[in-house]
Amino acid sequence: MYKYALSLISEASLLASLADPKNKIMKKEGHKERHREVPAGYALLIKENKILLQRRFNTGYMDGKYSLPAGHVDEGESFMQCAIREVKEEIGIDLKPEDLKFAHAMHRLSDPEWKDLRYRIDVFFVVEKWSGEPKIMEPEKSDDLSWFDLDNLPENTIPYIKYVLERIKNKEFYSEFGWEQNESTK
Repeated sequence: MYKYALSLISEASLLASLADPKNKIMKKEGHKERHREVPAGYALLIKENKILLQRRFNTGYMDGKYSLPAGHVDEGESFMQCAIREVKEEIGIDLKPEDLKFAHAMHRLSDPEWKDLRYRIDVFFVVEKWSGEPKIMEPEKSDDLSWFDLDNLPENTIPYIKYVLERIKNKEFYSEFGWEQNESTK
């Protein structure tokens, strides 16, 4: 019983260190280093076989390229809550949780310049019902909001977004992106 209690205390301590925002990389004695994933929620608004994309502007990441309404999950927030919040902030429409349908999860390795923030977990929801008219709510971050045919996306769509949309069309629920490039740099 004593060893079991010590084991639980040790695991609780390990979990507490993982939750510590100052701890960028967690290490447990005798184990490899573990990275922390950056979670993000995405909304795929679909209407008549078209998808709503916004062009990034002045953000410092993939400016001039199209993406989905999305953002990082805040502390204490679920992926679904994140997608609902980001859609409201970015394009001004209201979503209900029951109208978001899980579509895909992606484990993504982002660009090396992101250093300890390059490990990503992206969760995508399809939305076909909402309240309000989509419009750009953050003109300092987006300069276009347009509907595109799912089979004819703009050339300047962010590569992992193109990739995930193809996976979703094929009814695949999980993918990985960016890890292939990492293999070639080892």
